[in-house]
Amino acid sequence: MFSIKEHNDQAAAAYGCVTGQHWIEALDDGRHVLIRPLTEQDRQREYDFIKRLSADSRHMRFLAQIKEPDTAMLNQLMDVDGKQRLAYIALVHENGKLIEIGVSRYAAATGDQCECAVTVADEWQHLGLGSLLMTHLIRAARQHGFQQMYSVDSANNQPMRELAAALGFTTRTDPDDAHQVLHRLFL
Repeated sequence: MFSIKEHNDQAAAAYGCVTGQHWIEALDDGRHVLIRPLTEQDRQREYDFIKRLSADSRHMRFLAQIKEPDTAMLNQLMDVDGKQRLAYIALVHENGKLIEIGVSRYAAATGDQCECAVTVADEWQHLGLGSLLMTHLIRAARQHGFQQMYSVDSANNQPMRELAAALGFTTRTDPDDAHQVLHRLFL
């Protein structure tokens, strides 16, 4: 097991090779992660990320029980244009490779609203990564002219309730499904 300093030193070289828009962020435990926009070259990373999620985390993300993403789902997740549909991934340097450990995304809904979601790998939860990913996503949504951001989540997803509250979202029960809640943020 590497110390935090050793982890960050090894990651620095890998992160330094990244071009384009990106951020190097420190998690609550001091480890550095790379956050950048999702690209088509991340297709296999996204597939591997979803496969590594626990069944519970996959259920919370997709509001359904899935074993692995099929081609149609993966095509939808990879369909980003950088404005109406945007996703940021968090990567960490592990065994000589950049591994996806989190993703946040939004997609234009109706009018000036966008629907958002965030997912963090089980072993990387409770380190502030969800907040970092959502902060970048919220900033981008504002820059692209959205006035509201919302998320539909399971009513028993307490970590998402806490994250939504910390980010300033309001939460109410979904009037169409008491098993779900709607988190809404006015941008």
